[in-house]
Amino acid sequence: MSLETDSSNGNAFSEKSNGIHFLKRIFLGNPKNLEDTSIFHHLSLIPFLAWVGLGADGLSSSSYGPEEAFKALGTHKYLAIPLVGLMALTVFIISAAYRKIVKEFPHGGGGYMVSSKLLGPKFGLVSGSALLVDYILTITISIAASGDAIFSFVPHHLHYWKMPLEIFFILGLTTLNIRGVKESVLVLTPVFIVFIITHFFAISYGIGSHLDILPKIVSEQTANFNQGYSSIGGWGLFLIFIHAYSLGGGTYTGIEAVSNGISIMRTPKVKTAKRTMSYMAFSLAFTASGILLCYLLLNTPIIPGKTMNASMLEQIAGKFSWGPVFIFTAILSEALLLVVAAQAGFIDGPRILANMAVDGWVPRRFGALSDRLTTSNGILLMCGAALLALFYTKGAVSLLVVMYSINVFLTFSLSLFGMTIHYFKKKNSINKFANLSLFITGFFLCITILTITIIEKFTHGGWITVLITTTLVLIFLAIKKHYNNVTDSLHRLYANIREPLPLEVRHCTLDKSKRTAAILVGSYGGLGVCTVKNILKNFPGVYQNFVFVSVGVIDSGKFKGISAVEKLKKDTEIRLQKYVKLATSLGVDASYRMKIDTDVVHGAPDLCVKLAGEFPQLTFFTGKIIFENEKWYQRILHNETGFALQKKMQKYGLTMVILPAKVSDENLNQPPHLFH
Repeated sequence: MSLETDSSNGNAFSEKSNGIHFLKRIFLGNPKNLEDTSIFHHLSLIPFLAWVGLGADGLSSSSYGPEEAFKALGTHKYLAIPLVGLMALTVFIISAAYRKIVKEFPHGGGGYMVSSKLLGPKFGLVSGSALLVDYILTITISIAASGDAIFSFVPHHLHYWKMPLEIFFILGLTTLNIRGVKESVLVLTPVFIVFIITHFFAISYGIGSHLDILPKIVSEQTANFNQGYSSIGGWGLFLIFIHAYSLGGGTYTGIEAVSNGISIMRTPKVKTAKRTMSYMAFSLAFTASGILLCYLLLNTPIIPGKTMNASMLEQIAGKFSWGPVFIFTAILSEALLLVVAAQAGFIDGPRILANMAVDGWVPRRFGALSDRLTTSNGILLMCGAALLALFYTKGAVSLLVVMYSINVFLTFSLSLFGMTIHYFKKKNSINKFANLSLFITGFFLCITILTITIIEKFTHGGWITVLITTTLVLIFLAIKKHYNNVTDSLHRLYANIREPLPLEVRHCTLDKSKRTAAILVGSYGGLGVCTVKNILKNFPGVYQNFVFVSVGVIDSGKFKGISAVEKLKKDTEIRLQKYVKLATSLGVDASYRMKIDTDVVHGAPDLCVKLAGEFPQLTFFTGKIIFENEKWYQRILHNETGFALQKKMQKYGLTMVILPAKVSDENLNQPPHLFH
């Protein structure tokens, strides 16, 4: 088969492709080599960088969490004292619980994996859907709060630039994350360090400078508490307190992010994750509760158009000559840290999508990796959804906090309930009673806050989160049912063909001068077997050789380390040997070729060009699922790999035939069952 093409068209295509390739590499970087045994070490994060990339989500919430909680207290500011203690205690309880989760689930997955394994797939679906919405809102609320911080010192007539700046931040983070997690974290690390230094000083000075009058302040607040108790009663004070506490719920999200992101951490991953969790717990407890205490001690005013943190920093440093520079640096670092915090959404949101794609809840393409080894489809989805949320809410942090808090505590509640059951069932477990007490306490805190938040804030934005999460659950259930039905239908298509015999592969020396069919296959199953059957049926006696070609796709579910690549190679070879056995049992000499890549369309053409050089009389075949009455959603759920390959290979002058495997509506509507 000739590989020559029209030179002018080929040159034009080459120049265009080179231009696109050049721009792509400038913005997205060069592709990663899967054969490089050090790649997983280079892409992984040490505890400090993991703290930056994942812990910043919780730490940055001190920019809006304490403020929303303090505002909710209204005139009952004396409740801030117990709120400070409970906020810090909650951080440590949930962090301690998730350290146990990391130990039990060392491969990551967070709340989705915990609920799926301990409570069942349906609970995992609810947790995964809640987390997905949560991480979208993580991006939106972080960027919106960043805009609020920056524009605290900008004249009001320039505030129309706030939304464009927030859009720019989201698009910029999208580009950085498509390049790779570690690269994006390294770029933003200096911001994190400046935030830690400036806010540690501000909180320490704010509290330390009031230690001499602290007894007087405590006495005044005690008197105010007694007055409030006599006017609205204990139950009224409790409702105000728990309402304020629930609005600080976004403060704790970074804890979940750490347990979900174990796969990107440096080996030993569990040890790295636990250390990251410790860094995050202590820094978050100190910062969030410290800022809340400073509001009370300084009697920080609430000024429209300015964040309370900005007002607090002015109170602390405004009287010093170096004050303006310090305030500007602290607020800028806070604003940029909020941008860093959006990283958690871009890192863990696509990871949740990928885990759910592997389990069949969402379209398979969300489990695919780009040549930069990032889940780019998930990153782009998170970008688009975060922009929509930003436009809908107009960047209103108070509304976003309500929407955000519900799913935070829904996920926590499911995870801690699952771990409670898990430890209750354990026999002869070390420290069983202590662990049970930890998970029961954490579950009680989370389910209480979740219930009160939904009841109190359902008509103030809570209904949006409930509606979106419920809708996602129903959509994902439908997707799962569709995939199960298609799998079942393909199984029926080749049920009449027995497993190939003999058990051992018969090694054939192919006569390369004979007409050869190169069959591109994926997993061993209905589609591949039907393609073999259709070639023999439609081209009887034409092809004397079969060469099975497969690209082992390393997706996010298999991207765990270099050992996973080796396992994928072995699994790919085993399934190709099954096809060879099938062909030889049907009387056709056969062999196979393979490679490992992140995408079939990217990896197959090079393999096919080399194969065409070996076999002069070669025709390529692949199969495609054809639905009797195609629906619009089927194109989303099933990729067009066959057509994409055909188009790409035609540019090399290679002939490719796509053979249909028809799935009838009758088969799709039958009750599904999974087969192995």
